[in-house]
Amino acid sequence: MYSGHPVANRGAGILHLSNLSPPQKYSSADINQNNPILIRDLSISGQHIYLEIPRRQFYCKNCRKYFTERLSFVDWERRYTQRYKDYIYHRVQVSTIEQVKREEDLSWDQVHGTFKHKREQLKKPLLERLNV
Repeated sequence: MYSGHPVANRGAGILHLSNLSPPQKYSSADINQNNPILIRDLSISGQHIYLEIPRRQFYCKNCRKYFTERLSFVDWERRYTQRYKDYIYHRVQVSTIEQVKREEDLSWDQVHGTFKHKREQLKKPLLERLNV
């Protein structure tokens, strides 16, 4: 039964989140699938942390369509939290991709892709203000 709060269980660097409520605007939707995904988060005391989060697909009876729940703290099709992306971005600014790669146990492509994705996000508001 849903208690209104996520339940967190820590074990081996993985934080399990469960009992998340369905989106309010889809009150007529039923859960079609519930597949857990691992999302990288900030390290704690040098230990890599992954959040195990249910990735839920709903079926709306009214519009007869399937949709996947969006998570506010994870960008679509990314496997890390927004705060981890911010951390990587700032680390690369004061360091090198190679150093961040070694310290975070990531590939060069992962660090570069994360940095590039954040940089593009930061450019968007500026371009919108300039009407470009």
